[in-house]
Amino acid sequence: MKAALRTILMLGLTVVTTPAAEWPMFRGQPSLSGVAAGTLPDKPVLRWSFKTEKAVKSSAAISGGRVFIGSEDGHLYALDFGTGNKLWAFKTGGPVESSPLVLGGRVFVGSEDAHLYCLEADSGKLVWKYETGDKILGGPNWVVAHNTTNILVGSYDYNLHSVDAATGKSNWVYESGNYINGSPALADGLTIFGGCDAVLHLIAVADGTKTKEIEAGAYVAASVAVADGRAYFGHFENQFLCFDLKEGKQVWSYRHRNFPYFSSAAITQDRVLFGGRDKMLHCVNRDDGTPLWTFATRGKVDSSPVVCGDKVVVGSDDGRIYMVALATGKELWSYEIGRAVGSSPAVAGGKIVIGSDDGNVYCFGNK
Repeated sequence: MKAALRTILMLGLTVVTTPAAEWPMFRGQPSLSGVAAGTLPDKPVLRWSFKTEKAVKSSAAISGGRVFIGSEDGHLYALDFGTGNKLWAFKTGGPVESSPLVLGGRVFVGSEDAHLYCLEADSGKLVWKYETGDKILGGPNWVVAHNTTNILVGSYDYNLHSVDAATGKSNWVYESGNYINGSPALADGLTIFGGCDAVLHLIAVADGTKTKEIEAGAYVAASVAVADGRAYFGHFENQFLCFDLKEGKQVWSYRHRNFPYFSSAAITQDRVLFGGRDKMLHCVNRDDGTPLWTFATRGKVDSSPVVCGDKVVVGSDDGRIYMVALATGKELWSYEIGRAVGSSPAVAGGKIVIGSDDGNVYCFGNK
């Protein structure tokens, strides 16, 4: 594994700290906490844009000076982080909404053609592909267990798959009760995900055995974020929830208006931030779910916010990307793209990379 990802082996698993110049997977790290290192400029400017043939709902991974992102045109693209120039493109058999994972010189990504692909990061050459029973929309995650690196990915075949990163061979398959739309989170020897079966699943990563099932109350389309033994997620019955994983009990719930939550949360030391289909970005107290502020956009917020220093970045279906103050929710900056921004931002090296339904990938940073 490259030195850019520093690893600490604990209890047979791998805990990752991500450097400021890297955003190697959806939400930045295996816990899916959505917090980036470093700082962002007060008034970012457009550094470059790259045009694909269809909408870009995938969220970018940034590693080794390259941006990796999927498009509804069926390609995974590798772009130069500095210039936006295309380095290579790999064609799958379906749209690529899944967010890529970059690990050990390889890129892992799902496609709506039901395959998980492993490619060489330098060249885009296919190393292996693994077939599930239906489309893959969520980004893959990874874990080291028993000295083997495994890739975890959910599928619309109702299953969570664990695949050997080196060979593409299945380790185990865990069956849920409905579609798995989001990415699985990692914490304390477990992978945690919510599904369209309205259940929060806790699975042992070593062998795929069920540790716990927690009734969520409605189907969960977003990825679950995990921090300090708690899981944070919203569902389609208009609630955002916090659960204690050890006890399997709800700690708090938040309801603002009668609109669903599709956005995944960003978790800081004392705050939880997430978008809603009520056209708002929400910020609540991490301990008890007390509302701290809301920021109104003009469209639903399915994009998952990223916290970087004292700033929060998120996209909206109103066609804008926004940056607001973490402390107050005050708007600091926005950029009008003009088409819906359901892609979630990737933040690394003081830059923001995000896709849009207009088919472009955008990079913002210092002048």
